[in-house]
Amino acid sequence: MYKVKDIVRVIEDFAPLSIQEKWDNSGLSIGSPESEVSSVLLGLDCTPELVDEAVEFGADMIVTHHPLIFSGLRKISPDDPTGSAVMKAISAGISVYAAHTTADKVMAGVSGAMAARLGLESVSVLDPEEGGTGLGVTGNFASPMTAEEALQYVKEKFSLKVIRSSRPVSGLISRVAVCGGAGSSLIDRAMAAGADLYITGDVSYHHFFTRNDFMIMDIGHYESEKDIVHVLFSLIKKNFPNFAVRITENLNSNPIYYF
Repeated sequence: MYKVKDIVRVIEDFAPLSIQEKWDNSGLSIGSPESEVSSVLLGLDCTPELVDEAVEFGADMIVTHHPLIFSGLRKISPDDPTGSAVMKAISAGISVYAAHTTADKVMAGVSGAMAARLGLESVSVLDPEEGGTGLGVTGNFASPMTAEEALQYVKEKFSLKVIRSSRPVSGLISRVAVCGGAGSSLIDRAMAAGADLYITGDVSYHHFFTRNDFMIMDIGHYESEKDIVHVLFSLIKKNFPNFAVRITENLNSNPIYYF
């Protein structure tokens, strides 16, 4: 029988807790490292529905990208989604772990998965920190594309119905920067890295006013991060091949609906 700390060790060997952003709350938010684990359920968000699924599946541990407890809780109520998930997890004895900005800042994490989906070549960290980690990734398309071709290509690769975009550039797009989640803070860094195109999520109105030779695509927060669940699944499965680990049957926890 494995313990929570065994699963945590594998995740943190991949994405160390020490590299998380200061404002983040990655790590074990519910449960003890010494608790025994017979199975793990993975998802992007620890919703009440995910906890219900864990109970049904018989999972002792939930691993997500987004932290269940992100900031201070003033109250824990079943009428609030976070409070409900906390209460259900504690009641069922389920440990809850999140690899948030820790998984954002390793090359094989969130942004690296975006780059792989796009088939980018010669990839490197966009905003590097000491130790080779950092937010975002930059790389090159295998062949330069027009803005119209790039829009269609990104739609296809991420299975998107819609993209929020700045004005399409007139020249060819070759160098691309990506950052999963909310990446507006790295727009200047993407331009400094020589990117023709920056792909991220949660871009505000004024950031779409870009210079003529630079283009921004907002593909959505959930859409840019969902692949990390599969990365974490593969990581755990590789290290515990005979262990019961599965991805939620309802991976789409996106709170944003498109009509």
